[in-house]
Amino acid sequence: MGDARFRTTPEEQKAYEEDGFFVRRAVFAAAEVKALQEAAERVAQRAGAALARAEDDYTIDGNRYVEAERATIQLEHRPGSATIRVIEPFHHLDPRFELLLDDPRIVEPMRDLVGSDTVSLWTDKLNLKRPREGSAFPWHQDSPYWVFDCAHVDRLPNVMLTLDDASAANGCLHVVPGSHRRGLLPGREGEGTLGPLFTDPRAFDEGAAVPAEMPAGSLLFFSPHAVHGSRPNASDAPRRALVLTYQPGGHRMFKVAAVRECGAR
Repeated sequence: MGDARFRTTPEEQKAYEEDGFFVRRAVFAAAEVKALQEAAERVAQRAGAALARAEDDYTIDGNRYVEAERATIQLEHRPGSATIRVIEPFHHLDPRFELLLDDPRIVEPMRDLVGSDTVSLWTDKLNLKRPREGSAFPWHQDSPYWVFDCAHVDRLPNVMLTLDDASAANGCLHVVPGSHRRGLLPGREGEGTLGPLFTDPRAFDEGAAVPAEMPAGSLLFFSPHAVHGSRPNASDAPRRALVLTYQPGGHRMFKVAAVRECGAR
């Protein structure tokens, strides 16, 4: 019947409702984090090898994307860069991440945030944020990316697992508390193809943003409507992290015609 130790507390539920996020610090032990880091590098190496032979290679707003290994591989936003920025989805590229989808430390709190006793995967992405190379990501909500593919976009909570210590220096995520309460906010219309997916700065208080600074192995649970973004990695340390997005059980994954139930009882 699941593990009640990992379910959300009343304080966490209140934070999620009012702020749109909460943090659980150092949930995964150092040895577990090391194994996840190694798995992330295996995935990155596999994706990198696929770049050379991929046929579906395109640019959007001047940024390069490649479809390979049943994933979208996004390159760093600099002309000619061969450095991988994001891989989505990625869990199928290494058995360690396949197992992670069912980890009770993630799945049990997700039952509460999704509002369903059964949960399934919506999507997953690996953010690499390499030292001195990892670029910023503009302010955005996740919900505008998904609203046209999902009828229950309000029930797609995210969890970010930090694979390195996350700090302002290495470009940690920043979240705007309370920005989720108004649902989908207006985008930056007229600013390129993807402009509408980034949040209009007039729609929220950027000055209220807080840095999600936390040690490796921590979990940040946040609403699909929470405005968030990150700054460049100006340090010599990596800021790798993965983001898993869950949904009520029985629904197919984003862009994948299959259902991946998680933590089945």
